[in-house]
Amino acid sequence: MSINYTTYVSQLANLMIVGSTDSNFQTFLPGCIDYAEQRIYRELDLVNTTVIDTTVSFSSGVRTLTLPSTWVVVEEINAISSAGASAATGTRNPLVATTREFINYVYPSNSTATGIPQYFNLLTQSQIIVGPTPDAAYNVEVIGTQRPAPLSASNSSTFLTAYLPDLFVAASMVFASGYLQNFGSQSDNPQQATSWEAQYATLLKSASVEEMRKKFESEGWTAQQPSPIATPPRK
Repeated sequence: MSINYTTYVSQLANLMIVGSTDSNFQTFLPGCIDYAEQRIYRELDLVNTTVIDTTVSFSSGVRTLTLPSTWVVVEEINAISSAGASAATGTRNPLVATTREFINYVYPSNSTATGIPQYFNLLTQSQIIVGPTPDAAYNVEVIGTQRPAPLSASNSSTFLTAYLPDLFVAASMVFASGYLQNFGSQSDNPQQATSWEAQYATLLKSASVEEMRKKFESEGWTAQQPSPIATPPRK
């Protein structure tokens, strides 16, 4: 059953045996949500976090491109031709990821070679260099992952609360154990963080399998549940 911000706060307070309106609990809550969400997003490559962005474009004669700061992982970049065409009307020209050294060697200056970019390298978290240098203002399609808006009173439902509520609560309780006692006592108190960590690991395993099925990366590169019997997989 899915939960929302209100039911999440209620469940968490109940498991922690604290009042949901307690001022210390309210101060602790945003950090707990952030810990649980960030951990799950990093450990599960969720299809739900994949975003297609078409808000940026190359500038003619400039080999760098600044991406929106919200990108976490860039998976694919396409230059759209002809110049000025949108992703819906133009032709996608996929850029191949390579090293900065390769681009600098093959395209040592902006005037060495120009055209539709073919290669890219991530310079910083939000800036890439490309080669060859764009010869026109091509629109760009970027595909990758971004962090969804966090759960809050104003954002009462997320993918995690709708589809992975058990995992989300378990991750929250690992963090909550530090609030209730301290992280140094985890190994001494299996009823607290150690048991919640084990529960989280169990739930994570099944969630990971489901996510692999969505991407046809399950057994035999299918969307089927892995079978302990059907080995080797069909061809």
